[in-house]
Amino acid sequence: MSDGRAADGPTPTRLLLDQNLAPVLARRLADLYPGSAHVREYGLAAADDEVVWAHAAAHGFTIVTKDDDFRQRSVLRRAPPRVIWVRFGNCRTVDVEAVLRARYADILAFTSDPDAALLILARRT
Repeated sequence: MSDGRAADGPTPTRLLLDQNLAPVLARRLADLYPGSAHVREYGLAAADDEVVWAHAAAHGFTIVTKDDDFRQRSVLRRAPPRVIWVRFGNCRTVDVEAVLRARYADILAFTSDPDAALLILARRT
């Protein structure tokens, strides 16, 4: 697994996909978000939210989740880590992938903002 550092330029955005998202997303999004991983890759699939939070903070990840608990935690505790809250309800993995691709510029701006803690992504109608 890559450490997510670019050969030249800034460190790219690394996503840590929560258990409620498909593990395959990390591989599918590697072209835009190199070094991203699913919690399963670190043995955190059944871990408490606090353990996932601490891992993400310690290793420079942005958490991507459908879990409202991480949204609440980001509001109370701020970053790091940052949280991307995916508000789609039941949807297919390709739908989540499409939005994370389409909102790439927004996600980069979010992860570059030192004051940002939470980005909410909702399906556009």
